[in-house]
Amino acid sequence: MSDWDEFEDEGPSKSELKRQVRALQDLGDELVALPPAELDALELPDDLHDAVIEGRRITAHGARVRQRLYIGKLLRRIDVEPIRAALASRAETDRQRIRREHAIEQWRERLLADEPAAWTELGSLVAASELQPLRALVRQARAERDAARPPAAARQLFRRLRELLASAQT
Repeated sequence: MSDWDEFEDEGPSKSELKRQVRALQDLGDELVALPPAELDALELPDDLHDAVIEGRRITAHGARVRQRLYIGKLLRRIDVEPIRAALASRAETDRQRIRREHAIEQWRERLLADEPAAWTELGSLVAASELQPLRALVRQARAERDAARPPAAARQLFRRLRELLASAQT
């Protein structure tokens, strides 16, 4: 039997414990950054909820650090996996929304570039009666862009494309 066999049962190292504590403090920072409605939806224990609310109010650096440590301490006492799962779900929802908006921006840019293939593809996705108003918006957006005016028609085109593509997917 070697000298190292007696050390196997000691559990996590001091460094691993510090990493775990840091991860809980980072989770606390995410909770502080959440919008109030989403924070309320998490159903946190009252003391943790109050500490997170207080963490938003604090502006002094030292006090914020102390509050961060306190929130981390409170998180050590509860099962944080439901909280992590809810935050991961929120992040995935945000990523999907961003992907959809990037796709709509690409549609708008293709239409403003007057790609014939874009109009053909769009015609297969939306009703034919919707194409003529879109063409008018595209013309207005091009005129605004060429005249260096604010992009009101381009924004309206984006909103209209978002509505049409959302209804086409359902």
